[in-house]
Amino acid sequence: MAIFTDPIKDHADFGPGDAEWLHLLVGDWQLVADLAFADLALWFPLPDGSYVALAHARPSTSHTVFHSDFVGERIRADLQPLVDSAWSSQVIERSAETNWTAETAMRVEAIPFVRNGRTLAVVTSHMDLSSSRMPSRLELTYRQCAYDLLRMGTLGLWPDFATPTGSRRGAPRVGDGLIRMDADGVVQYASPNGVSAFRRLGEMESLEGRALAEITTALLKDRRMVDETLPLVVTGRMPWRTEIESRGVSLSLRAIPLRDEKERFGALVLCRDVSELRRREMELVSKDATIREIHHRVKNNLQTVAALLRMQSRRMESEEGKQGLAQAMRRVATIALVHETLSQGLTQNVNFDELIDRQFRLAAEVASPTQQVSTEKEGSFGELPSDFATPLALVINELVTNAVEHGLSDRKGTVWLSAARQRGAYAEEILTVTVADDGAGLPPGPRREGLGLQIVRTLVQSELDGTIEWSSRPGGGTEVRIEMGLDNESRRS
Repeated sequence: MAIFTDPIKDHADFGPGDAEWLHLLVGDWQLVADLAFADLALWFPLPDGSYVALAHARPSTSHTVFHSDFVGERIRADLQPLVDSAWSSQVIERSAETNWTAETAMRVEAIPFVRNGRTLAVVTSHMDLSSSRMPSRLELTYRQCAYDLLRMGTLGLWPDFATPTGSRRGAPRVGDGLIRMDADGVVQYASPNGVSAFRRLGEMESLEGRALAEITTALLKDRRMVDETLPLVVTGRMPWRTEIESRGVSLSLRAIPLRDEKERFGALVLCRDVSELRRREMELVSKDATIREIHHRVKNNLQTVAALLRMQSRRMESEEGKQGLAQAMRRVATIALVHETLSQGLTQNVNFDELIDRQFRLAAEVASPTQQVSTEKEGSFGELPSDFATPLALVINELVTNAVEHGLSDRKGTVWLSAARQRGAYAEEILTVTVADDGAGLPPGPRREGLGLQIVRTLVQSELDGTIEWSSRPGGGTEVRIEMGLDNESRRS
């Protein structure tokens, strides 16, 4: 569908908002074509007394009567008298049944669109009568709705400037479901698709004879999340769109008030099940947010690497400096491993067991290239928030390295890693991580913390918002126990 705007620019003597009103009409008149089961054409006068077609809409509810587009063409001589009559009378004019071709008989109506007392254009409706039969209740209701909207056009009441003109993604159409209500919001008719849409929400009774506002209110479980436009839409008072959700089903609703010269006498409500559309949108939003978060995390982690290297450089003296750089390299590798996992999953959570299984063994092997150290893992971390993974992986890497280099220095031994998740006293989820070895145990007297243990304490307290405790392991060796809450939202902000 296209609109031929040059005649409006060149010949129209429009007032403020007139051209915009016609554009609004063409943007929304597919609704009328579907309700009327008819082709629509928009005609505009030329200086020579003829008319030019500005736009053409075909119905999606029935077959078209015009297979070729005539936008930009002049009106046929046999149609012009009807359009002239509608233009001057400012009322709907109907022709007798006319055989436009040898195969097709059509009923043609000319509807003047009048604003502020001035006719701006004429819409012709062309309905095929060649396959005439007894119309169903649905067809009769649809045609009455189309007539009501077109008559509102002759009064300048439709289209309404209050109609949202933003994205039409997910907007309901006639075929998705239609409900007609009276002035009190009581359902007079609901199309089969409209009934099915509300059945998916959980409404099993008939809609007709009941107030749509009461039906909708009864379906809502969490009324704190209700859009403020919902009451005005389900009562048909404003030409707005809204959505309701129940039982995992999302329903998009659009209201179109029906008015005459005196009052609002009813409303149409179009409804569409957009559950799958919203699910896909959420997937896209989640992936986009994750990608942005990965970029943000890369930046933060590079800053972490820079800070670690600076801390190492202050202590670097020949051989000690080499060892410090080696430690820094291990930390960088740990961060890189976390990012590798994030880039593969593109989710907001990380399967930490898959990540740490590789990292745990690698950390022990790198820290003890000449020692015979075995590793054992117990329990499960499960899925953890992505912003939890980097600091926790670094902490485990440092503790395993410390256990091998100091606890198992120059001896064979085992390093254990265990994880357990449980509910705390206030129903928050607590993750407990334990790293233990069967080495020399804690040294007597006050413990001197090196750079690695300083990093561990800082990450546990500031990044993980947890606690850390060193103790002697029963049977010999050292045990480090870390507890942290997984529900702490302040840590993620």
